[in-house]
Amino acid sequence: METLFRKHDRLLDLTSTKIIRQWANSINWEARMMSIRGAKGVGKTTMMLQYIKLHYKPLDRSVLYVSCDDNYFSTHSLLELAEQFYLSGGEHLFLDEVHKYENWSSEIKEIYDFYPSMRVVLSGSSLLSLVGGDADLSRRCVNHDIQGLSFREFLHFYKGIEMPIYTLEQVLEEPAALIGEMNKAGRAVALFHEYLKYGYYPYYLDNETDYYLTIQQVVNRIIDDELPRICKVDLGNTRKLKALLTTIAGSVPFQVDISKLSVISGIKRDTVVAYLGHLDKAKLIHLLYSDLKSVKRMQKPDKIYIENTNLLHAWSTTPIQAGTARETFVVNQLSANHIVEYRKSNGDFMVDGKYILEVGGGNKDYTQIANIANGYILSDNIETAIGHKLPIWAVGFGY
Repeated sequence: METLFRKHDRLLDLTSTKIIRQWANSINWEARMMSIRGAKGVGKTTMMLQYIKLHYKPLDRSVLYVSCDDNYFSTHSLLELAEQFYLSGGEHLFLDEVHKYENWSSEIKEIYDFYPSMRVVLSGSSLLSLVGGDADLSRRCVNHDIQGLSFREFLHFYKGIEMPIYTLEQVLEEPAALIGEMNKAGRAVALFHEYLKYGYYPYYLDNETDYYLTIQQVVNRIIDDELPRICKVDLGNTRKLKALLTTIAGSVPFQVDISKLSVISGIKRDTVVAYLGHLDKAKLIHLLYSDLKSVKRMQKPDKIYIENTNLLHAWSTTPIQAGTARETFVVNQLSANHIVEYRKSNGDFMVDGKYILEVGGGNKDYTQIANIANGYILSDNIETAIGHKLPIWAVGFGY
């Protein structure tokens, strides 16, 4: 136990609290049990350590952070850890990378049931399920899903530009305040194009030279390790999954042809549909549907995007199309807080069943959304709003 506390102390010493992400303020850290899910590299561990550092005094032994891939667990169980921690006065246990511990859900359930006074925070892959397996934790555990940095957070973290959060309704219906403030702070178009290439993952400043290589390594770990272990993906198909992801990254977002993807990847048609679902949950791609209530959703998506533009740049083996990057950005940023559906005509996307959005370059006109009251154009390479035509970067301030 003391070895774990020494590691805990060392990690806290190395953790900076200079900038705290907005997600941290929306989490109920006092819940008896809560989980933080997200793609590898979006800052889950940092968020946990920052909370501990800000709310507990140094060497406070009532709180403990442990990564579940620690060597400690080669000879000890989670239950043993919880028992020792509780008997030593422990009150708040932070378990990181919980998905790496075999049969974690059943032991977590026992911890919840046997130690009612102890609060537990779990962190794990986006693939982490609280339902099923050896224990159903859905009624016991409050779940929080987090994403990488928004455009607003990129400006704060990397450029020192502090901007408030704006709701989508504020952006679309009253854009003047946001646009005016942003244009005073910096050249939004140039900053936006930087964000498309780097800054979504919070480790760019510490690893500028190998940023894309690091992203590639993260993807490889997800496909080679997490998908086989958590989703039972056949190990023999992991290389094919990478080829499938490369195909998607190198394509202009298209209406999905499962048979074509099956031929390209060498994976059976039904298996392709299942694997696309796994890649979506792993936050490597984003699946869009034209009607979320339709039974077709259970069969295949209507459009596929790489999850974010940094991943798009890191994984694609061909030059990135400007239109692909724009649409990927919009889907990524809005999906954090909204329901985004694909439009087969009269606009590119429908958001929350209310707003119709058309995405394009600076010369994009109203042809596609003519006579649609809640229709808006999100245009690249512009800094001001004219009517229902707004700068595309304006939707990057939602969190």
